[in-house]
Amino acid sequence: MAIKVGVIGVGYLGQYHAEKYAHLPEAELVGVMDINLTRAKEVAGRFHCEAFSELPPLLAKVEAISVVVPTQAHYQVAKECLVRGKHVLLEKPMTTTLTEADELIELAGKQGVILQVGHLERFNPAVAALFPHLQNPMFIEAHRLGLSLERGTDVDVILDLMIHDIDIILAAISAKVSEIRAVGVPVVSGNVDIANVRLEFENGCVANLTASRISGKKMRKIRFFQKDAYFSLDYAQRELNIVRREKRGLLPFSHQLLRFEEDDPLRAEIACFLKAIKEKKTPVVSGEDGRRALKIALTINQEIKKRLGKILSQCHCQPLVTLVTIP
Repeated sequence: MAIKVGVIGVGYLGQYHAEKYAHLPEAELVGVMDINLTRAKEVAGRFHCEAFSELPPLLAKVEAISVVVPTQAHYQVAKECLVRGKHVLLEKPMTTTLTEADELIELAGKQGVILQVGHLERFNPAVAALFPHLQNPMFIEAHRLGLSLERGTDVDVILDLMIHDIDIILAAISAKVSEIRAVGVPVVSGNVDIANVRLEFENGCVANLTASRISGKKMRKIRFFQKDAYFSLDYAQRELNIVRREKRGLLPFSHQLLRFEEDDPLRAEIACFLKAIKEKKTPVVSGEDGRRALKIALTINQEIKKRLGKILSQCHCQPLVTLVTIP
């Protein structure tokens, strides 16, 4: 039997959640909700479901919900869904504070429902192909650059973009983060728009991450270096280049390029959510996973805020940016 589902927030990304549900046989898209009823009706018309401008009437008709509202509203909307016993797929970053994240995780556990966080890159086929090859990588380098000021600027570039790579790195490295160094500046928005971060893990692994939403050059790449092997992954092109040192043969290195052409990560993410509900199993990206990435992102914000504070005090300037801090 198909799971009755709904989507809360049908802006740029939410409309695609609705589209995937509408075309998945495991789901029955009952309705979409948006505070802009005209927008809700337009999307509902496209996918032949009901339109709502308030939450309670939609929740009364569904079993599961995608929450795709602005980040500042994630906690309150997701909480209302969980309190009513609904399974929730919550877009990243899951909340703006760890206290809020902890409450949602605890509430989902008490209600016996699924809480999945929307870290989409986990469902990129190149990422799935990479993980089995990783054996104690010791250096990681990630670049996520582009011009993306039309959406997501309600939060800084760390919570908007870098958190994708943070999640992938935390999934790949089992050791705890021991040190964080970070720099970042606001350029055209009220939050940090470009940042560089160095994460050091207890096992000695180092990760260097750069994220920018003011770059004319588009890049979404991550590289892993380990003994005798190097992996270069292009998220956007869905390519994985594997370079290994060979102990035998004429050439010192072997090269293998894997391409994944037909793929839909959002469809895979939503299918995973529905499967977790049906099988009553922990999803690929659990609430705890979302919290781990959020914790690192908020610590990065705190470090950047400290550095900006020092710079501004030295030049007797007023603060240019307000950042989320760890509770």
